[in-house]
Amino acid sequence: MNFQEHQSAFAAYIRNPDINPIPEGVRHERMAIYRELFFNNITGFLTANFPVLHRLMDEDAWQRLSQDFFSQHVCHTPHFSEISEEFLSYLQNERQCVDDFPFMIELAHYEWIEMALSIAQGAITPCVGSLKEKPLKLSPLACVLAYQFPVHLISPDFLPITAPEKATFLVVYRDEYEDVQFLEITPLTYQLLLLLQEQPDKLAQDYLKQLSLLFPVINEDVLNQNGEEILRNLVEHGVVTSII
Repeated sequence: MNFQEHQSAFAAYIRNPDINPIPEGVRHERMAIYRELFFNNITGFLTANFPVLHRLMDEDAWQRLSQDFFSQHVCHTPHFSEISEEFLSYLQNERQCVDDFPFMIELAHYEWIEMALSIAQGAITPCVGSLKEKPLKLSPLACVLAYQFPVHLISPDFLPITAPEKATFLVVYRDEYEDVQFLEITPLTYQLLLLLQEQPDKLAQDYLKQLSLLFPVINEDVLNQNGEEILRNLVEHGVVTSII
């Protein structure tokens, strides 16, 4: 067996010793130590980055989920900080378990967004002066989200089995104190933030005009008044910033 074959056998056994033979010439006790170190590292990262999902499951179920990810998913990055994204990809594309929570993927995505924003590079540019005079944009440290389930409310005491009739709209952002926060928003605010995200560098009145076309049932004067108030609130939270 050449080095590459030995390395592959070594990795295969660490991933899943139940179906892969131990590499030749390596004692079982030594391989058990290697496997425990690798698996505990992966499980530790998952537990730290998906704390709500972890709390919803008993320890045996969590260990089985972690083991399935560890043994089945082929990671495409060597960076520990990206393990959470790999786990999300596994849930979205590979995981098949009828006993999983119906909201598992959405909850995991929400928790991944929180983690990603906490380590993202960048800073908020304060928006000073009149909103009417400043080109606006969505903060690079904010994400606009829509989910079937109210993921921000899920806990061991609240485990919805079916999605409610109304979707949940959120904006998750990092504030000036480097803390990750969220706001539950209305469909109107959600559409407004999407416009800011997709078409940055416009004035407030331009966004509100586009918004009035998307919500023709709302009186334009009322929409403009409410829209300006919404924008001011979002600026105060650091969700909306100025280009200059």
